[in-house]
Amino acid sequence: MNRYPLWKYCLILVLAMLGFIYSSPNLYAPDPAVQISGQSSSLEIDQKALDKASAALKLAGIEFFGAEAQGKSGLIRLTERGQQLPAKKIIQESLGDDYVVALNLAPTTPDWLDSLGATPMKLGLDLSGGVHFLLEVDTASAVVKRMEANVTELKSTLRKEKVRYKSVKAERGGSAILARFKTEELRDKAKAIVRKDFVSLVRVDVDDESTGFSMRLTMSEQAIRDIEDYAVSQNLTTLRNRVNELGVSEPIVQRQGRNRVVVELPGVQDTAEAKRIIGKTANLEFRLEARPDALSSTKEKFEFRNEDQQRRRGGAVLEKKLIVSGDQVSDAKSSFDPETSMPQVNITLDAAGGTKMHRATRNNIKRGMGILFIEYKTKLVEDVNELGETVLVPFQTVEKKVISLATIQSALPRSFRITGLDNPAEASELALLLRAGALAAPMYFVEERTIGPSLGAENIKLGVLSVQVGLALVLVFMILFYKVFGLLANFALCFNLLLLTGAMSLLGATLTLPGIAGIVLTVGMAVDANVLIFSRIKEELANGLPPQSAINGGFEQAFTTILDANLTTLIVAVILYGIGSGPVQGFAVTLSIGILTSMFTAIVGTRALANLVYGGRKTNKIWI
Repeated sequence: MNRYPLWKYCLILVLAMLGFIYSSPNLYAPDPAVQISGQSSSLEIDQKALDKASAALKLAGIEFFGAEAQGKSGLIRLTERGQQLPAKKIIQESLGDDYVVALNLAPTTPDWLDSLGATPMKLGLDLSGGVHFLLEVDTASAVVKRMEANVTELKSTLRKEKVRYKSVKAERGGSAILARFKTEELRDKAKAIVRKDFVSLVRVDVDDESTGFSMRLTMSEQAIRDIEDYAVSQNLTTLRNRVNELGVSEPIVQRQGRNRVVVELPGVQDTAEAKRIIGKTANLEFRLEARPDALSSTKEKFEFRNEDQQRRRGGAVLEKKLIVSGDQVSDAKSSFDPETSMPQVNITLDAAGGTKMHRATRNNIKRGMGILFIEYKTKLVEDVNELGETVLVPFQTVEKKVISLATIQSALPRSFRITGLDNPAEASELALLLRAGALAAPMYFVEERTIGPSLGAENIKLGVLSVQVGLALVLVFMILFYKVFGLLANFALCFNLLLLTGAMSLLGATLTLPGIAGIVLTVGMAVDANVLIFSRIKEELANGLPPQSAINGGFEQAFTTILDANLTTLIVAVILYGIGSGPVQGFAVTLSIGILTSMFTAIVGTRALANLVYGGRKTNKIWI
């Protein structure tokens, strides 16, 4: 009686070894570092770029070590965390705008642990680790974009209603539309159309010698506010999708003020890549190739993105009018052309976009259609602040280049493919950006920092202290009340914490301050199962059963009660994770994993130790 087969002891031993291996990386603190990557996914960081950055740091007197190239990124470790921001600024100035320089924390896990997939537990922003970005949405450009669309729509509507106009064009940097007519009657007809179909525009008559019979249309304050709110909301949705594509645990993406967005990425490993993908403002536009006799006001000339095509063809002339844009892409996946083995992106449009594409290509067979890649880039330029200091400020530039110009052979359906990309990395990145959704307006970084505990170092110490005090009190309580069995329960409790830490590290769970509270609760709940078992053993001994039978009966008869109690708590933890966010999810994750590990260690672990001490031998008394 009270004997385990050998395989059960082996299972417990293996789990203890795995718990130790996957918990041990948490003992190695990461190094503060600066990470370098290219603005383009095709740009790799070589030793030359690292040497240039290293030389700039040496000249500035910033201590560093371990500069290493990692393919498309480079990492320079610093000796002090306080030197990260100065180092970032110096490296950015030395390398220029073709590179993205970001703050990071470089792991120091030994190679033998890393080869086993053992990595440190991710810590939430309220503990340590992670990066904070503050981005500003250029809402003014969204308003200008809407006004440009109004110009096109107004022209189309006036032509449809047979109202002749002299000109309809945007003015004042896109903040207003000036529509000119030959007679007052035509203007009045146009006013009625605007009043009916363009309710967001405010009309003001303009009559003078230079403009004739004209009216100026401006956006109402409410319309501008609605456009700005939509731009920020759409960018929030797109950023959340991009962060999900990065696989960051428990990110925070939220609005701040009228036109700013906060992005916090706890436990992120590749901040340079995160910054490049998050800040990337890229879109596609599908346009027909302009006819040779088209008016100059209706067409634009662009360079090819591929240098080979640019040399051979010298550029492409496209119509200003769009067929569809990247906003109407519902899905995008990168792959390879089976015939040429070149990278491509398979695109699926939404219903409205598919209809527009089918109609445009059906009516323009044998004409060329260009795919325009539009990318907004942030360059750092020197400026003088209010204190007279020279500082680097972000400046937005836009780059428009053609990635494909092909002849339409037949009407295109909703799904088709884009070729003409330079490499698989570029195709993968373009698919990611389109799949995550287009940004409604450009954004630029106004603040970036790695952040430590948002609740302060003192709160972190108190959180760790609470686990230590709780554990110590439980250990003392179990020994005082349950003697030898209490000691066995304490071994099982330590085993439980080992498994809990190892499981969270292995699963990539993020530990937050509420998560520490979940660990404290787990410590109490872990011995709760032992208390039930030991109380049952005492009852069996009081009923006159011999020690071996009492031990067996205590473990077996308490099992159902333990299962019911832990199962109900686990259900609540799952619900918390499902409906909660941020800190609540951190608490739920720790609690859920703790429940599972505590049930195993309390029922199987403690029983195994009890069997080793008392199993298979005659005893007249047990210390409990």
